[in-house]
Amino acid sequence: QTGKIIAFSVSVYIFYFYRALWTTSRDNHRDLMSGFETIVDEMEKNNESTEEIVMEVVKGLVYRQDRNTEPKDVTMFSSSDQDEISVTQNIGQKQYSWLVKISAEAFNKSRLENNGSAFVGVLQFKNMDVNEEDQNHTVLNNEVYGISMGANISNLTDNIEIIIRAGNLVVENPSVWSCNSWDGRGNLKWTTFGCDTQIINMTIIKCSCSHLTFFAVLMSIPNADIPSSHVDSLTYISSIGCASSMFFLGIALFMHCLLRKNKSSQSTKILINMFVALFTLNLSFLSNESIADTQSSSVCTVIALIMHYSMLSTFTWFFLQALHVYFWLIRQNITIQNYMKKIIVSGWVCSCPVVVIIAALGEYKSVVIQSTAEKTTRMCWITNHYIHYIVNIGYYSLVFSFTTGVFVMIVTKMIQARNVRVADVKKAALKKRLLMILSLFVLLGLTWAVAFFSYGDMIIPSYYIFCVLNSFQGFFLFLYYYHIRNDVEGSFSDDPDRSSSSINTTQENI
Repeated sequence: QTGKIIAFSVSVYIFYFYRALWTTSRDNHRDLMSGFETIVDEMEKNNESTEEIVMEVVKGLVYRQDRNTEPKDVTMFSSSDQDEISVTQNIGQKQYSWLVKISAEAFNKSRLENNGSAFVGVLQFKNMDVNEEDQNHTVLNNEVYGISMGANISNLTDNIEIIIRAGNLVVENPSVWSCNSWDGRGNLKWTTFGCDTQIINMTIIKCSCSHLTFFAVLMSIPNADIPSSHVDSLTYISSIGCASSMFFLGIALFMHCLLRKNKSSQSTKILINMFVALFTLNLSFLSNESIADTQSSSVCTVIALIMHYSMLSTFTWFFLQALHVYFWLIRQNITIQNYMKKIIVSGWVCSCPVVVIIAALGEYKSVVIQSTAEKTTRMCWITNHYIHYIVNIGYYSLVFSFTTGVFVMIVTKMIQARNVRVADVKKAALKKRLLMILSLFVLLGLTWAVAFFSYGDMIIPSYYIFCVLNSFQGFFLFLYYYHIRNDVEGSFSDDPDRSSSSINTTQENI
């Protein structure tokens, strides 16, 4: 078919080519865009630098740079009324509805693969939405932009920039907008890989992408959002809670280092390591927004890495704390050589490979949490949702399963002990046991499980419960530490060097 079309004049070829480009199935779009090379050949014969494409549902422009000139950055833009597409090297104050900026680096790569010819074709497709299976997103203005240079353009250091005006839409919460690409093959499947999203003045979306293909701005369905008022309240609660947690965790660490470091039992040492991980997590969370506002990508990557590492380490210490409780209180013995050294190394090393791989993939970036007329709230975190669910949610699910099992076994033993000695149980003892259950609930990190219920009508209440419990977690753990501060002299010792009589006393205290 392509050979037959070439036999016609350029205008006739362009008409049928782009008619086929739209009417053919989306699976063939990428192959058909390779026809730009034929158009460029005709443009070279006629010594033309631009060729505009105007169809009913497709509009675009092919631009060719002269072989004897040095490649330069070029901006292709559509007028504000979208009646005309033009090429310029400096957009200046010109009004536009969308623009695409192609870097000189991309033209150089195009020239290497096209025998010295450097060109770019930009097509705007109308009435093209997401696939029917995706009910959570929609395409901004139902517009998709295809960009081709007749070469494999990827891994650019000077990225391709696509700026789109949202029209009458105002981006109240930019976190629901994202720049996506599709490789043109198979089913319509969008991905954010290789593209960064930036919101300008809440009405302009800027996509910075390191490769060329089909691009669109996807918008989440509004009812999945959290209202701005709730975001402000949750942020305020989290900030106050984290500051409070840091204060009490700092006191506990100070007390441990000055007063009890040489007398600590194994469970106290594990608890202190958990305090360090939580303190780092709270500190990185509180400083995250300020660092994100600097818009320094390298610094943002570092703080996101530290925050993620400390969070995964906290989960690991939840697991190790439960494992220690299981060994000592359930199995009632620990026969592992170099037990504490292995525990400490595991607690701090297990998370390292994960964060290093994610950092190498470049997934730690600045994310817009909320944007209003007065302020834009940013955070340095993971941009890929799949990594978040697999790594964070998946890892905690494993920790939660184990810690929940240990928690159930301990509570069962406490209930059994109460039934055996029901005559001796007093209200004070019952309250003490209830407080111990609550302490274990916080100690084993079960409060994080509230996030599992953040769906449907429960999403807002669960977010509030989650923020309150976890932001004040340091305070609760300090109370637990204060309660067991006399363990090394009292009856709750888990030091294997102590006399075996302490084990019997420990069992009785359960």
